[in-house]
Amino acid sequence: MREQWSRGGFLLAAVGSAAGLGNIWRFSYVAGENGGAAFLIIYMVAVIFIGLPLVIAELAIGRRGRDDAVATLRHQAPGKHWYIAGGLSVVGAFFILGFYSLIAGWALKYFIGAVDGSLWAPVHSSAYGAYFKAFIARPYEPLIWQLLMIAITTAVVAAGIRHGIEAANRLLMPILGLIIIALAVYSLNLDGAEKGLEFLFSPDWSAFSRPAVYIAAIGQAFFSLGIGMAIFLTYGSYLDPGQSIGKSACIIVLGDSLLAITAGLAIFPAVFAFGIDPAEGPELAFITLPGLFSQMPGGRFIGTLFFGLLAGAALTSMFSILEVPSAYLARRMAWSRRKAVCLAALLSFLAGLPPALGFALLEDITINGRGLLDTYDYAVSHLLLPTGGILIALFTGWGWGKSRALEASGLLNSPLGKVWLFSLRYISPVVILAVFMSA
Repeated sequence: MREQWSRGGFLLAAVGSAAGLGNIWRFSYVAGENGGAAFLIIYMVAVIFIGLPLVIAELAIGRRGRDDAVATLRHQAPGKHWYIAGGLSVVGAFFILGFYSLIAGWALKYFIGAVDGSLWAPVHSSAYGAYFKAFIARPYEPLIWQLLMIAITTAVVAAGIRHGIEAANRLLMPILGLIIIALAVYSLNLDGAEKGLEFLFSPDWSAFSRPAVYIAAIGQAFFSLGIGMAIFLTYGSYLDPGQSIGKSACIIVLGDSLLAITAGLAIFPAVFAFGIDPAEGPELAFITLPGLFSQMPGGRFIGTLFFGLLAGAALTSMFSILEVPSAYLARRMAWSRRKAVCLAALLSFLAGLPPALGFALLEDITINGRGLLDTYDYAVSHLLLPTGGILIALFTGWGWGKSRALEASGLLNSPLGKVWLFSLRYISPVVILAVFMSA
């Protein structure tokens, strides 16, 4: 018999899945690089009009199919080739978890360093660049932290839906929510914090004329929610038949967006209060902020909370990413959950070796001018996830059949059902394709 979530447990796990590194590490630096408020507006529009319909679609497909991504799409459209979208998600999950776990390992390294005091060893804030570069340039130390995060994830996912993923999220999500609120309150009370609020909420209207801002915002919406990875399709396969998909999807999207905005409130006021450039890029969390924490009153404690938040948020997303290939392997190989999870974790770790070694043994390898980690990030957010998203939109809007899609989503007798289908048939594919072509 297939496991099922409890109602509250599903929402915590689903919000935890969406609310990961994408909301804290990636959101902060991508927003900083793309004008702050203008980026935020486009991001929220993309989340509502593209992200929400796709989350509803994945949950509906998953609950109707009650199997892994490949089997579900094969059974829902027999004799057709929509199952390729599920296969793409399964293969993609290995690479996504591979590079995601690398960043998660960095967060864990910094959290442990903040707790034992070794992170605060550099005397000057300017020394954190050298500190970070020395760490990632070591051939094997980053791999150890990466492997540790994958091991924790494996142990949780192997324990099952209720006793593993749901139980872990019930513990982690309230703690992470309290930490991010505390950080935001602290940051907003710093002298000069109003400049950060202005950056985040007062748009530079000229930024709306830059196509790169739209591409970055829509790509971030996909990365943050985890659309196109078949995460919600897989999570939906364990969903209680009586639970409202529309309401659940709204709560998931709202929770994810609030966490992203709260992360911005925790980071940007502090960044501006200390005169730091918000467009620092991916190193904002690992070079700029540690130096900032070392200068702030009570900054070491605040820094410990921040990196604990980063590591914990990474875990809640890693659970969901690992579940996608694990469910496929368990069904395809007729294996126990534990055996399938262990193999999926091993393959993900191997897929993450190139970016992990991209700062050391493989540092001379670049693709179109990008290092291996940047290549993985770019391929995932601008190519893989949009491809998965557009296939799910086309399957739900055209391939599944109108009545089946509306019935499975619970929107058969709702006026919103027509709006939802229209978005999946026309708006989502056109916008995603535009982003895909631009990338």
